[in-house]
Amino acid sequence: MDTPQIPAPKDEGEREVLERLIAIRDQLQLRKIDRTTYVRTQDVMILYDQTVEQVRILSEIRNGNPAEENRVDRVVDSCFQLLSLFFMTIGRNNEAPAAYALTSTIKRLLDHLTEAHLFSAQDLESMSHTLEHLSEIVHNSASTKPSPFLETLIAQRIERCRASLSILQRKVEDIAEPLRPTADKLVSILRQMAVINTKSKFSPSEIHKREAQLREIGEERKDGQFVDADGNVLKGSQDISRLLDRCLEYTKIVLERNGQFPDKWKPIYNVLVGIRNELDKLSLTQAWSLRETDLYDYQRQLDRIDESRVDGNWLDDQGRPAELYVQRTLLYLIRRSYGYIYHLMISSEPVSEALLPIYNQLQTLKRCLVEVKNSGGVTSVRELYPYSMKLHSIDNMRVDGKFMVGEDIPEGQGSVAELLAECFDLNYELRVAAEAATETSTPESPPDPQSGVES
Repeated sequence: MDTPQIPAPKDEGEREVLERLIAIRDQLQLRKIDRTTYVRTQDVMILYDQTVEQVRILSEIRNGNPAEENRVDRVVDSCFQLLSLFFMTIGRNNEAPAAYALTSTIKRLLDHLTEAHLFSAQDLESMSHTLEHLSEIVHNSASTKPSPFLETLIAQRIERCRASLSILQRKVEDIAEPLRPTADKLVSILRQMAVINTKSKFSPSEIHKREAQLREIGEERKDGQFVDADGNVLKGSQDISRLLDRCLEYTKIVLERNGQFPDKWKPIYNVLVGIRNELDKLSLTQAWSLRETDLYDYQRQLDRIDESRVDGNWLDDQGRPAELYVQRTLLYLIRRSYGYIYHLMISSEPVSEALLPIYNQLQTLKRCLVEVKNSGGVTSVRELYPYSMKLHSIDNMRVDGKFMVGEDIPEGQGSVAELLAECFDLNYELRVAAEAATETSTPESPPDPQSGVES
């Protein structure tokens, strides 16, 4: 991935730092694409320490003086983005470096939600919880070699995200409580239509169905306003009415286009649809196929396309801005892809990829055992034999209580051990219940007439 074209550093010391950082980034890139072995913690930490050292040198060179952003700043960002995803890959999700990439994605999402004036309370609630969690990680980082610079940088990024988030939250608060479900429904309908619009096979009937829902919402108004039971105009009525009009206008545009996208914008459209579809597949198979560092290339592609806009819009070869339909469609695809990346990151388990095969098997076993329990249990202990055998085979893989991979002890031992214990507990509960049911159903022996004693 080429770093965007921006000025090279003028200071000789900064140029030397740039060369060393590029070498580190190249090593990270090579490690990212190497699938022959799992990512080892010690390999990541060596490159992390090297990066932190170069940033320390850079800070000393600048001596606290503000400097115009140049190429070295972009390469620093690339290194920290990669290292952040590597920390997730090795299962160190609860350490400060892992928070870096997530703050970048949240900031992008918040910027897009602000620009589009289209968001739900649930969108904001999720990001608010995530930022709170990241803030706790930064302040209570378990890193053995904390970097004050990085922790300060991430803390500043979190605060910038919170500032953007609070502006959006105030907009939600400006809508009366009874109207908020209507606002969320309109956002949902508009997003559903955007999905239909970008499907390989366009379905006008699906758009008409959403249009009918919009008409029903519009009929709830009285004299063009949303009112309460007493006929009082609800706070935010005009904003919701404008959103409704925006949705209806979008239905007209989408139906007129009938799934046909202008040829001159097809190259960028196809790239974005491809990214969206690949991320969608990863979201379905995340536990088995995702290496968090895979998200780097998707994020950088999206960043490049997003940053290529001029005054919020894309320009064609002759410098003319894209029409509204094209702009909205491309922005939807970018926002949707950032959304996928965000959810993939927050769903990342604090377990090294070396232990993920075991962890995923235990997750599947737990789901099966819970399903068996919820469906009434088993009628015979024999039915639990396959689960018991699998659990004991996994338990026997431990060496001195640890899951080893060669001579290494991968991160995430606690999470795997806890999940294994949960599975054993579920299996035990089902076995006890089955044994109790068997004893209850066994008829008592009749009395022996010759013994003279009742049994």
